[in-house]
Amino acid sequence: MKRAPHPYPAVSVIIPVMNEKSTIGRVIREAAKVHPRTEVIVVANGSTDGSVAIARKMGARVLFYEKPLGHDVGRTIGALEARGEVLLFIDGDMIIPASQLRPFIHAVRDRGVDAALNNYSGPVHKANVHSVVLAKHALNAVLQRPDLKGISFTAVPHAISRKCLDTIGASALSVPPLAHAMTIKQGLRVKAVHTVNVGKLNKPRRERERRNPLERLILGDHLEAIHWLLSCTDERGGFEDRLRKREMAL
Repeated sequence: MKRAPHPYPAVSVIIPVMNEKSTIGRVIREAAKVHPRTEVIVVANGSTDGSVAIARKMGARVLFYEKPLGHDVGRTIGALEARGEVLLFIDGDMIIPASQLRPFIHAVRDRGVDAALNNYSGPVHKANVHSVVLAKHALNAVLQRPDLKGISFTAVPHAISRKCLDTIGASALSVPPLAHAMTIKQGLRVKAVHTVNVGKLNKPRRERERRNPLERLILGDHLEAIHWLLSCTDERGGFEDRLRKREMAL
C-alpha cells in the first residue's frame, strides 16, 4: 500500500539501497509506520534490479544515483535531505517491524537522547572474536564509554536528534565510528535503548564481500575515529599517564 510522506515530518527514515528488490517494499512499509508524521528517504546508489521502481511505488522519496556511492555514504546523503527532527537509519535488506523501530524514535523524541543506539554488541563468547567486534569494543574503551561495549553507530537501527546532526555534521555519518566518537566527545547523550539482533537478520553477501570486503573498510573507519580523537586531545587520547615513571627508563 502506498503511503505518501507527511508534508511536515517529525521523523525521517533513511534507507540506503543497492539491489534490494526482494526486501525493500516490506522495509519501507514498516518504516512508514514508525510515526504518524514520517517521511521515508531511499538513497538508491548503483541499483539495477528494480529497487528504485518499488521504492517509488511505495511512496518513498527516492534519491537516485546510477553508480555506487561507497559504503555508508547514503547515510550522509539522506541526512542532508531529511526534514524531520529525528533521523532513523535502517538498511534496505533488513525487514524490521515498526514495533521494533519505534523505541529508537521514542528515546530521541520523548527521553532527550541524542543518539539512540541498537543494544547489539555482536558475538563475543567465541574462541576467535571477529576483528570488527573487537574494534567496536576498543573504540568505546578509548572514548571512556566501556558501558557501551560493542554498541555503536555502525549497527542499525539507530536514531539521532537534529541537534546531534547539527553538532557533528552530516558528512561524519559516512564513517559511522567517527560519527559515534564525535557524538560522545561533544558531550551529547548516547544511549543503547533497544535490542535488534541484526546478526541474524543480515543476509550474507558473499559475492559483494569477495569483490569489496567490508572488514578492512570498517576497521579503517575505527582507526579514523581514533585518529580524530587523538587530534582533538593528545597522544594518549585524554587518558592520564598515572603512576608510570618514564624517567627511570632513561
